Amino acid sequence: MASGGKRGRPVRPPATTPTARENQLIADAYALAEQQIREGKASSQVLTHFLKMGTERERLEQERLKGENALLSAKVENLASQARIETLYGEALNAMRRYSGHGEEVIEE
Repeated sequence: MASGGKRGRPVRPPATTPTARENQLIADAYALAEQQIREGKASSQVLTHFLKMGTERERLEQERLKGENALLSAKVENLASQARIETLYGEALNAMRRYSGHGEEVIEE
């Protein structure tokens, strides 16, 4: 494994997507912040960020956001399900009309 210069970190291959590149940069930023904290050289902004991330309020906020995302996903699934049910009802009504002797008459919504 090749070393990554002054810090002796392994060299990673370049990211192939913007999301992967962003994740690499985030990982590097966290590693640098961790090093600065351990060496007592972290700025007040870095310390404040990590102190805030460790609070109960932040944990609750993250839980709330996850709950909101789950609720939105459920709403989207519910809307899709309702659309499928409406389609099935329409098909069933048309089938009943055909079977009752109304021929090929199809009622569109």
